[in-house]
Amino acid sequence: LMGDLPQHRISTARAFINTGVDYCGPVNILSSHRRGAKSNKGYIAIFICLCVKAIHLELVQDLTAETFLAALKRFMARRGKCTNIYSDNATNFKGASNALHNLYELFHTSQSLDFIVSSLTNENISWHFIPPRSPHFGGLWEAGVKSVKYHLKRILHRPSLTNEEFYSVLCNIECTLNSRPITPLTSDPTDLVPLTPGHFLIGDSLSMVPEPELLTIQENRLTRWKRVIQLVQHFQQRWAKDYLPELQQRVKWRETVKNIQEGMLVIVKEDNYPPSAWPLGRIVQLHPGQDGQVRVVSVRTVSGVIKRAVTKICPLPNEHLDLEH
Repeated sequence: LMGDLPQHRISTARAFINTGVDYCGPVNILSSHRRGAKSNKGYIAIFICLCVKAIHLELVQDLTAETFLAALKRFMARRGKCTNIYSDNATNFKGASNALHNLYELFHTSQSLDFIVSSLTNENISWHFIPPRSPHFGGLWEAGVKSVKYHLKRILHRPSLTNEEFYSVLCNIECTLNSRPITPLTSDPTDLVPLTPGHFLIGDSLSMVPEPELLTIQENRLTRWKRVIQLVQHFQQRWAKDYLPELQQRVKWRETVKNIQEGMLVIVKEDNYPPSAWPLGRIVQLHPGQDGQVRVVSVRTVSGVIKRAVTKICPLPNEHLDLEH
């Protein structure tokens, strides 16, 4: 029987008061722009708020306790001090690769752990490990690792970024992940703004500076900075292709499900626009077929009312609850 969510997942608190932490990597980073520059290993520290699922990414050079504490202090300087930090248990790393073994050594050797815990204790921060052989207890931050690592590996097929450029990519990825819609911000049918993790961080939606689309331009025709922008756009495109189908939850049509409802806030998929430019809208009219099933709807967006098939719209996550009950 599935248990209730733990207290730290449902308690009302500032973002990142209760935080999960994990690493992904290694990644390759160039030492400079010069030809023949040496490539070094780096890692990405992922901090996830256990309440609102906001994500913070830090680029670190190695897996030492000192480097982790430096990343943690940078994180808390910008997001506020944590009360509880949660991470994987030692047994989850046993038998893993050398890179994961180094991560295991960071969090679980007595010398490193004593150094980290003593440093956090002085700040009244408690460290918690999930139960042995129970990685699903850390599913929240593992999902964050998946969101970053899965697509990052596909856009960075060779070491081509310096430390500064890589950090710029991570900041834009962080903005993308913290802009994902959670639920409608209000019940006002004319309000097309969704609630996002960014609202809990800055009180408003996060947004990046608009850039021209560079996805179709050959890499050798781009400056280094435009190459960084292109990598971010590739990440946004790949991430959206995975995230939006999760919202649609399309399966074989063997069972009758409840129809889409008027007033739902949805994302409208547009084939000729990048995913970051897909508009939000509210369903204002249903067009049921002869069998009573709704397969076409009218959606009000900022540019007017448009008619779309239900396969071209994605209800926000919390809107699915209304369809299931």
